Amino acid sequence: MEKKSETSKYFDTLAIHGGEGKKPENALNNPIFMTSTFSFDSLETAEKTFSFATDDYVYTRGNNPTLKVLEQKMALLEQGVDAVAFASGMAAISSGLFSLLKPGDELIAHRVIYGSTHNLISNLLPAYGIKTKLIDLCSTENLAKVLTPQSRVVFLETPANPTLEIIDIRKISELIAGQGIRLVVDNTFATPYLQRPLELGADLVVHSATKYISGHGDALGGIAISGDQDYIDQLKFAYMCELGGVLSPFNGWLLLRGLKTLGLRMRCHQENAVKVAEFLQQHSRVKKVYYPGLSAHPGHQVARSQMDGFGAIIAFELAGGLSATKNLLNKLKLIKLAVSLGDTETLIEYPFAMTHRSYSPEELHTLGLTAELVRLSIGLEDSRDLITDLEQALG
Repeated sequence: MEKKSETSKYFDTLAIHGGEGKKPENALNNPIFMTSTFSFDSLETAEKTFSFATDDYVYTRGNNPTLKVLEQKMALLEQGVDAVAFASGMAAISSGLFSLLKPGDELIAHRVIYGSTHNLISNLLPAYGIKTKLIDLCSTENLAKVLTPQSRVVFLETPANPTLEIIDIRKISELIAGQGIRLVVDNTFATPYLQRPLELGADLVVHSATKYISGHGDALGGIAISGDQDYIDQLKFAYMCELGGVLSPFNGWLLLRGLKTLGLRMRCHQENAVKVAEFLQQHSRVKKVYYPGLSAHPGHQVARSQMDGFGAIIAFELAGGLSATKNLLNKLKLIKLAVSLGDTETLIEYPFAMTHRSYSPEELHTLGLTAELVRLSIGLEDSRDLITDLEQALG
């Protein structure tokens, strides 16, 4: 599970020490620079800073020492050159897409994505003259059929939310290479511990850092990472700054704290998830289990080829239909009914009526987002307690 970087440091070491410089007053942990603005010693210094001749800070909406460490650390973990921190995952996604598209351009996205991203792509972007198509990207042949000279961005999540579909990042990248099309991958479910899309050919990686990066359900944040420094500078100063989706330094500090244990947590999350998935797969009242770690999952082999593990999100359907699903959700005691994922607590949610309700009934039916589908985000509790809770609720 350990991964070696170009600096010959392993993931867990990079998550703690990567991107770190000498800290003020020799502090072990990064200070929180809770300041909106920074002063200058002279007008000459100010002029150099505003012309980017120095790396000095001006205003936290553009740059902040605490956030800079977070950006550098995430860039190292994702094998990019730099990153931009945002106030939320949706701020990272929307700013990233607007930075790559203009009226008349076309975006192609996988048909199953997070509900708010779906609303952005299906409704908001078209209002600005951007054509969008949602198709099944599990097959690259489907993408080849719909590409046009106006295609400029391909967007996907893998594993997809909430059906855990797996998309071959490398094949998508190879198909669109040399056509002026950018590949944007939401890596929230996998995290850089399990998957690094830039290494597979993606141009931009985005995260809802609220999830596994934070890991504790106490901070909103988003991150965008690229291998192109010029693009990162444009994304930060022409979009993040001007649209204003800036991350609070305090939340940035919380995300830095969460990163220190990311590898440790992901190992435990995944170990628990495998046990829970196997339990659900064998249960007589469970009709279907969606987890890429199961050999029966359609994307299992692709996941093995591009991931270092299968993650900790599971979806499943009950054989008893809607009434059995509602009964399960209401009878759970330890597992909490809530949106979000990646926390220490195990969470269960109902996409049909919660995170994916922006889809039309026809879309939900076509995509298999049935009224019986539930999604589990496996936490760090003892797996035996999680299985006991599921068992009593299913019974």
